[in-house]
Amino acid sequence: MFSKKRQRGFTLIELLIVLFIIGLLASLVGPRLFGKVKQARIKTAQAQISLLESALDEYLLDVGHYPPSLNALIEKSEDIESWDGPYLKKRIIPKDPWGKEYQYKCPGEHGDYDLFSYGPDRQQSSDDVTSWK
Repeated sequence: MFSKKRQRGFTLIELLIVLFIIGLLASLVGPRLFGKVKQARIKTAQAQISLLESALDEYLLDVGHYPPSLNALIEKSEDIESWDGPYLKKRIIPKDPWGKEYQYKCPGEHGDYDLFSYGPDRQQSSDDVTSWK
């Protein structure tokens, strides 16, 4: 009637043990990876600020003063004849790694201009990424 074939596969206990081990590994490795994500975003913001600073300096060399807004790096103003832009390769002002606009003030409180991101908490605090630090 019934042939005695050996059944192949995993038992429920074996599957639960494997899932437990995977969960344990994820709980140990996960927090370390999330810490790296935060640091990577901060480094990205620093690199983007550096890129914007270079573009602002190019604008200064061509026009003789820093622009009133970051949009002047990609769009020519009618009243400026010596503009030789766009000063950003992709012709867009990048957003910070948290999806917000970079803040730009000219004249600045810390130099000729202030360029900064409010960072992960999106409000003015000690974790801001700035051009003057």
